[in-house]
Amino acid sequence: MRGWFITLEGVEGAGKSTQAARLVRALADRGYDVVATREPGGTPLGEGIRRLVLGDGPAPVPVAELFLMLADRAQHVAEVIRPALAAGRVVIGDRYADATRAYQGGGRGLPRELIEPANAAATGGLEPDLTLFLDLPAPSGQVRQRARGATDRLEGEGPEFHARVEAAYRRQVAAAPDRIKIIDAGADADTVHESILSQVLAALEAGRSG
Repeated sequence: MRGWFITLEGVEGAGKSTQAARLVRALADRGYDVVATREPGGTPLGEGIRRLVLGDGPAPVPVAELFLMLADRAQHVAEVIRPALAAGRVVIGDRYADATRAYQGGGRGLPRELIEPANAAATGGLEPDLTLFLDLPAPSGQVRQRARGATDRLEGEGPEFHARVEAAYRRQVAAAPDRIKIIDAGADADTVHESILSQVLAALEAGRSG
Protein backbone atom coordinates (compact mmCIF):
# COMPACT_ATOMS: atom_id res chain seq x y z
CA MET A 1 0.00 0.00 0.00
CA ARG A 2 1.21 3.48 -0.78
CA GLY A 3 1.79 5.87 2.09
CA TRP A 4 -1.08 7.98 3.34
CA PHE A 5 -0.95 11.38 5.01
CA ILE A 6 -3.91 12.17 7.29
CA THR A 7 -4.21 15.31 9.40
CA LEU A 8 -6.50 16.44 12.20
CA GLU A 9 -7.40 20.11 12.51
CA GLY A 10 -9.68 22.28 14.63
CA VAL A 11 -9.90 25.10 17.13
CA GLU A 12 -8.39 24.91 20.59
CA GLY A 13 -10.23 22.43 22.76
CA ALA A 14 -11.66 20.43 19.86
CA GLY A 15 -9.85 17.29 21.03
CA LYS A 16 -7.37 16.82 18.18
CA SER A 17 -4.50 15.42 20.21
CA THR A 18 -6.68 12.96 22.11
CA GLN A 19 -8.40 11.78 18.95
CA ALA A 20 -5.13 11.56 17.00
CA ALA A 21 -3.70 9.23 19.67
CA ARG A 22 -6.84 7.06 19.62
CA LEU A 23 -6.74 6.90 15.82
CA VAL A 24 -3.09 5.81 15.84
CA ARG A 25 -3.85 2.99 18.28
CA ALA A 26 -6.92 1.86 16.31
CA LEU A 27 -5.01 1.73 13.03
CA ALA A 28 -2.05 -0.05 14.59
CA ASP A 29 -4.44 -2.65 16.06
CA ARG A 30 -5.69 -3.26 12.51
CA GLY A 31 -2.20 -3.91 11.19
CA TYR A 32 -1.35 -0.54 9.67
CA ASP A 33 2.19 0.80 10.00
CA VAL A 34 1.48 4.19 11.57
CA VAL A 35 3.58 7.25 12.34
CA ALA A 36 2.18 9.81 14.79
CA THR A 37 3.48 13.35 14.65
CA ARG A 38 2.49 16.94 15.42
CA GLU A 39 3.07 20.58 14.54
CA PRO A 40 4.77 22.55 15.77
CA GLY A 41 7.15 19.81 16.80
CA GLY A 42 7.61 16.36 15.36
CA THR A 43 11.40 16.67 15.07
CA PRO A 44 14.12 17.72 17.55
CA LEU A 45 14.44 21.06 15.74
CA GLY A 46 10.66 21.40 15.67
CA GLU A 47 10.33 20.85 19.40
CA GLY A 48 12.72 23.74 19.96
CA ILE A 49 10.63 25.89 17.62
CA ARG A 50 7.50 24.82 19.51
CA ARG A 51 8.95 26.24 22.71
CA LEU A 52 9.77 29.52 20.96
CA VAL A 53 6.30 29.89 19.47
CA LEU A 54 4.10 28.59 22.28
CA GLY A 55 6.22 29.08 25.40
CA ASP A 56 6.27 31.96 27.84
CA GLY A 57 9.36 33.67 26.40
CA PRO A 58 9.35 36.77 24.19
CA ALA A 59 6.40 36.73 21.81
CA PRO A 60 7.31 36.69 18.11
CA VAL A 61 5.66 39.28 15.89
CA PRO A 62 3.12 37.73 13.47
CA VAL A 63 5.49 37.45 10.50
CA ALA A 64 8.19 35.92 12.71
CA GLU A 65 5.62 33.49 14.09
CA LEU A 66 4.68 32.51 10.53
CA PHE A 67 8.26 31.83 9.50
CA LEU A 68 8.98 29.88 12.68
CA MET A 69 5.99 27.67 11.92
CA LEU A 70 7.16 27.22 8.33
CA ALA A 71 10.71 26.39 9.41
CA ASP A 72 9.23 23.73 11.67
CA ARG A 73 7.14 22.39 8.76
CA ALA A 74 10.03 22.28 6.30
CA GLN A 75 12.08 20.19 8.73
CA HIS A 76 9.06 18.06 9.58
CA VAL A 77 8.27 17.25 5.94
CA ALA A 78 11.89 16.43 5.08
CA GLU A 79 12.76 14.47 8.21
CA VAL A 80 9.53 12.67 9.11
CA ILE A 81 6.62 12.88 6.69
CA ARG A 82 8.16 12.24 3.27
CA PRO A 83 10.37 9.34 4.44
CA ALA A 84 7.39 7.69 6.14
CA LEU A 85 5.21 8.07 3.06
CA ALA A 86 7.98 6.72 0.85
CA ALA A 87 8.09 3.64 3.10
CA GLY A 88 4.35 3.09 2.65
CA ARG A 89 3.41 4.14 6.17
CA VAL A 90 0.30 5.98 7.36
CA VAL A 91 1.21 9.36 8.82
CA ILE A 92 -1.23 10.86 11.34
CA GLY A 93 -0.51 14.56 11.83
CA ASP A 94 -1.86 16.71 14.65
CA ARG A 95 -2.04 19.97 12.62
CA TYR A 96 -0.36 20.90 9.34
CA ALA A 97 -0.66 23.65 6.73
CA ASP A 98 -4.36 24.31 7.32
CA ALA A 99 -3.45 25.44 10.83
CA THR A 100 -1.12 28.10 9.42
CA ARG A 101 -3.88 29.38 7.17
CA ALA A 102 -6.22 29.50 10.18
CA TYR A 103 -3.92 30.82 12.93
CA GLN A 104 -1.41 33.02 11.14
CA GLY A 105 -3.85 33.89 8.33
CA GLY A 106 -7.18 34.18 10.10
CA GLY A 107 -5.98 34.76 13.65
CA ARG A 108 -3.03 37.06 13.00
CA GLY A 109 -4.42 38.60 9.81
CA LEU A 110 -1.45 37.84 7.58
CA PRO A 111 -2.33 37.89 3.87
CA ARG A 112 -2.87 34.78 1.82
CA GLU A 113 -0.43 36.18 -0.77
CA LEU A 114 2.33 35.87 1.84
CA ILE A 115 1.28 32.57 3.40
CA GLU A 116 0.60 30.39 0.35
CA PRO A 117 3.89 30.67 -1.56
CA ALA A 118 5.90 30.47 1.66
CA ASN A 119 3.98 27.40 2.74
CA ALA A 120 4.44 25.79 -0.67
CA ALA A 121 8.18 26.31 -0.33
CA ALA A 122 8.18 24.72 3.13
CA THR A 123 6.14 21.68 2.08
CA GLY A 124 7.39 21.20 -1.46
CA GLY A 125 3.71 21.08 -2.41
CA LEU A 126 2.87 18.15 -0.12
CA GLU A 127 -0.80 18.22 0.95
CA PRO A 128 -2.60 15.66 3.11
CA ASP A 129 -4.59 12.91 1.42
CA LEU A 130 -7.32 13.43 4.02
CA THR A 131 -7.96 16.11 6.63
CA LEU A 132 -10.45 15.69 9.47
CA PHE A 133 -11.81 18.99 10.75
CA LEU A 134 -13.04 18.55 14.31
CA ASP A 135 -15.96 20.94 14.20
CA LEU A 136 -16.50 22.78 17.48
CA PRO A 137 -17.47 26.44 17.96
CA ALA A 138 -14.52 28.44 19.28
CA PRO A 139 -16.33 29.53 22.50
CA SER A 140 -17.07 25.88 23.37
CA GLY A 141 -13.45 24.99 22.73
CA GLN A 142 -12.28 27.77 25.03
CA VAL A 143 -14.56 26.45 27.79
CA ARG A 144 -12.98 23.02 27.40
CA GLN A 145 -9.52 24.55 27.31
CA ARG A 146 -10.07 26.50 30.52
CA ALA A 147 -11.33 23.35 32.24
CA ARG A 148 -8.04 21.62 31.36
CA GLY A 149 -6.00 24.35 33.01
CA ALA A 150 -2.61 25.08 31.44
CA THR A 151 -2.57 27.18 28.26
CA ASP A 152 0.14 27.99 25.76
CA ARG A 153 0.56 31.30 23.96
CA LEU A 154 -1.98 30.60 21.20
CA GLU A 155 -4.50 28.95 23.51
CA GLY A 156 -4.35 32.03 25.72
CA GLU A 157 -5.36 34.48 22.98
CA GLY A 158 -8.69 36.28 23.35
CA PRO A 159 -12.08 35.26 21.96
CA GLU A 160 -11.81 37.54 18.93
CA PHE A 161 -8.62 35.78 17.85
CA HIS A 162 -10.20 32.34 18.20
CA ALA A 163 -13.32 33.46 16.33
CA ARG A 164 -11.12 34.51 13.41
CA VAL A 165 -9.32 31.16 13.53
CA GLU A 166 -12.63 29.29 13.42
CA ALA A 167 -13.88 31.40 10.51
CA ALA A 168 -10.66 30.75 8.58
CA TYR A 169 -11.00 27.01 9.13
CA ARG A 170 -14.57 27.09 7.86
CA ARG A 171 -13.47 28.87 4.70
CA GLN A 172 -10.93 26.13 4.10
CA VAL A 173 -13.53 23.41 4.61
CA ALA A 174 -15.76 25.09 2.04
CA ALA A 175 -12.87 25.45 -0.41
CA ALA A 176 -11.62 21.84 -0.19
CA PRO A 177 -14.61 19.56 0.50
CA ASP A 178 -13.02 16.55 -1.21
CA ARG A 179 -10.01 16.61 1.12
CA ILE A 180 -11.43 18.06 4.35
CA LYS A 181 -14.16 16.08 6.09
CA ILE A 182 -16.19 17.49 8.96
CA ILE A 183 -16.36 15.61 12.26
CA ASP A 184 -18.82 16.75 14.94
CA ALA A 185 -16.45 17.36 17.85
CA GLY A 186 -19.32 18.31 20.15
CA ALA A 187 -20.29 14.66 20.52
CA ASP A 188 -18.85 12.41 23.23
CA ALA A 189 -15.26 11.23 22.73
CA ASP A 190 -16.19 7.68 21.73
CA THR A 191 -18.64 8.88 19.08
CA VAL A 192 -16.05 11.29 17.70
CA HIS A 193 -13.50 8.49 17.54
CA GLU A 194 -15.87 6.18 15.67
CA SER A 195 -16.68 8.94 13.17
CA ILE A 196 -12.99 9.59 12.56
CA LEU A 197 -12.11 5.92 12.28
CA SER A 198 -14.94 5.30 9.81
CA GLN A 199 -13.76 8.11 7.54
CA VAL A 200 -10.13 7.01 7.72
CA LEU A 201 -10.75 3.31 7.10
CA ALA A 202 -12.95 4.12 4.12
CA ALA A 203 -10.26 6.36 2.67
CA LEU A 204 -7.50 3.80 3.24
CA GLU A 205 -9.56 1.03 1.69
CA ALA A 206 -10.36 3.19 -1.32
CA GLY A 207 -6.67 4.01 -1.65
CA ARG A 208 -5.73 0.35 -1.44
CA SER A 209 -8.17 -0.66 -4.17
CA GLY A 210 -7.56 2.41 -6.35
